[in-house]
Amino acid sequence: MNCSDSNQFFPDVTCSLEEAQMVLVPVPYDGTSTWGKGADKGPNAIIEASEHLEAYDIETRYEVCDHGFYTDEPVLENRSPEAMTQAVYARVKHWLSLNKFCMVLGGEHSVSIGAVQAHAEKVSDLTVLQLDAHSDLKEEYHGSKYNHACVMARVREWCSSVQVGIRSMDVEELFRVKPDRMFFAEDIFGQSAWVERAIGKMSSNVYVTIDLDVFDSSIMPSTGTPEPGGLFWYEMMYFLHRVCKERRVVGFDVVELCPNEVNKAPDFLAAKLIYKFASYIFSAY
Repeated sequence: MNCSDSNQFFPDVTCSLEEAQMVLVPVPYDGTSTWGKGADKGPNAIIEASEHLEAYDIETRYEVCDHGFYTDEPVLENRSPEAMTQAVYARVKHWLSLNKFCMVLGGEHSVSIGAVQAHAEKVSDLTVLQLDAHSDLKEEYHGSKYNHACVMARVREWCSSVQVGIRSMDVEELFRVKPDRMFFAEDIFGQSAWVERAIGKMSSNVYVTIDLDVFDSSIMPSTGTPEPGGLFWYEMMYFLHRVCKERRVVGFDVVELCPNEVNKAPDFLAAKLIYKFASYIFSAY
């Protein structure tokens, strides 16, 4: 199973497509972001950082790499957010038809739309868990319904959602908030009861979309729109682990890494997050 291909996630144990249960789909798209640019470089930065991951996860006592990672060719469609969404949808739908577990690497958050649509068609009784600093509930933004600020408005067209870590929104989005399904960062800070309440709102199958700006900007400064007051590593891991124990996670994406050449720590955080989350998912089966 050994491999030295630097274009593969966790290359030391990357296996063939036939052996792999997990497929990573890089989408280096940054067409609608409105402040810090560079999310198109996120997938490569995550893949490069993954070269330095250890295979054994201490917490779960598990080597999830034994299930096999396969890194797909990147989705390079960038003519419009609508065209990109359709390209991601088609790619993820293909892998799901082969019963692969899909992980999408963004790119800006709009790359999640097509991935969610493909999962919603494949999996019944689906909830999307959004981990994010921003509510992303705009119906349209800058002339497109597929803007990064409209992700959750589109998701609600296919399935229910739970939003965690939110601490920034436009007043027009306030009228679209479902209070029992949105967990503001300021309300969950230092608390624990919210975890069960949030999981209780999820259906049996869950797709998770992780915008890295959900993390506090002190540990994740490398995003297009960093926000103070976010979640920290261990509270995020605790929550994800609980979700995996109590629900079936059917896919996920990690988006909005804008790598900084001077500070590589956020790149490694993103790669470690993916590996840890996969460990939680597969050790729970």
